[in-house]
Amino acid sequence: MTWSIVAYDKAVGSFGAAVATKAFASGSFVPFVRAGVGAVGTQSLTNRYLAPVVLDALARGLSPKLAIETAVAGDEGRELRQLHCVDRKGRFAAWTGRHCVEWCGSVGEPFVSVAGNMLSNDSVAQATLGGFKADPSLPLPERMMAALEAGEAAGGDRRGRQSAAMMLISTEDFPDLSIHVDDHAAPLPELRRLLGVWRRERAPYLHNSPSRANPTGMIDLDALDASFAARGIPVRFKR
Repeated sequence: MTWSIVAYDKAVGSFGAAVATKAFASGSFVPFVRAGVGAVGTQSLTNRYLAPVVLDALARGLSPKLAIETAVAGDEGRELRQLHCVDRKGRFAAWTGRHCVEWCGSVGEPFVSVAGNMLSNDSVAQATLGGFKADPSLPLPERMMAALEAGEAAGGDRRGRQSAAMMLISTEDFPDLSIHVDDHAAPLPELRRLLGVWRRERAPYLHNSPSRANPTGMIDLDALDASFAARGIPVRFKR
């Protein structure tokens, strides 16, 4: 009931995952990312428990293929599941159970995987991959956005459209980017709008937050005041 893309940007060490579907709030059950480990998409009759199993296996050094095989081996509903992933070496793998609804399947190459089911035709996944590869100079979120838009142009979900989501993680235990369109007549244009808001209002200030490298983050009051002033926000921290 979904198609998704998972990818790794080796140059900056970021994992990303993005999804579009005719289902409510797909961002809550399809994309999973873990810093330094991998990205996973879990879909069809989704079993969210599979994603942490895959990520744990990747963290132990298993290949994506073995990680997915380990995950689905313990799931009696495996033939109704679809699961794919990419790891920090750029390796990828996918599982599409034999009971998944046509069109269903996956395509991929080093550092990126696309999988889908209940798709309009057999061109959607390949078009999504093509959209991702169209401009390698773009940052990973914009490449994933272009990928989903190309898949939608090729037909997308055969049932229509409702939700979309995107996640990006780099060095921290939580995502740098996590945007969700839960219920919308045009989820991909709305997702692109939210990505633009993130680029403008959140991405430039990520370095201010506490991090592994800087557990305190920015606490200089004058610098914080100046940052707000530069954005036209008339506030000052108490002294």
